[in-house]
Amino acid sequence: MTLRFVESSKLPTRWGVFDIHGFEDTVSDKEHVAITMGDVADGEPVLLRIHSECLTGDALFSVRCDCGAQLEEAMRRISADGRGAILYLRQEGRGIGLINKIKAYHLQDQGADTVEANEKLGFGADMRDYSICRSMLRHLNIGQVRLLTNNPRKVEALQQLDIHVAERLALQTGRNPHNLYYLATKAGKLGHLFDEQGESEGEN
Repeated sequence: MTLRFVESSKLPTRWGVFDIHGFEDTVSDKEHVAITMGDVADGEPVLLRIHSECLTGDALFSVRCDCGAQLEEAMRRISADGRGAILYLRQEGRGIGLINKIKAYHLQDQGADTVEANEKLGFGADMRDYSICRSMLRHLNIGQVRLLTNNPRKVEALQQLDIHVAERLALQTGRNPHNLYYLATKAGKLGHLFDEQGESEGEN
């Protein structure tokens, strides 16, 4: 995978002014962005969210997942701290793409859970590749993070990329009657940790 930095600009939002940094994957032709606030290159652990694209949740306000709520909460918490970063990765539907995600939703409407739906379509439960984070974090001069996630796989992925995860912080938001089964499946089959306080690296 070859990731190329393209350009940066200001990104005013309702949570404050961020900087947005654009990257191109020259192999897959996908475009990814990092969103930062404050000095993230000072060597101290950075509050970080790794967020995979979810058009339905992030842009269309779907509540059958918790993605949009998690993105908004991450931006709010970074703004409150005055410093942090979000890596926004174009890996729709845990890596299966938008149209296949809609197919998976149809299977879920028939009673399959989110993992069963992906598998019935011939995909793994989670097809995402986090190796792309290495180049993005290196460009931003981030070597230590406080990771906003319920997903232990993200912690493990960063550790394998030699990124020091100083702390994992739970991201509890977006629970509603439409996604209770989805969240239970993420906990039961994908190992997501729905605690209140998060854990240090050594407790993961």
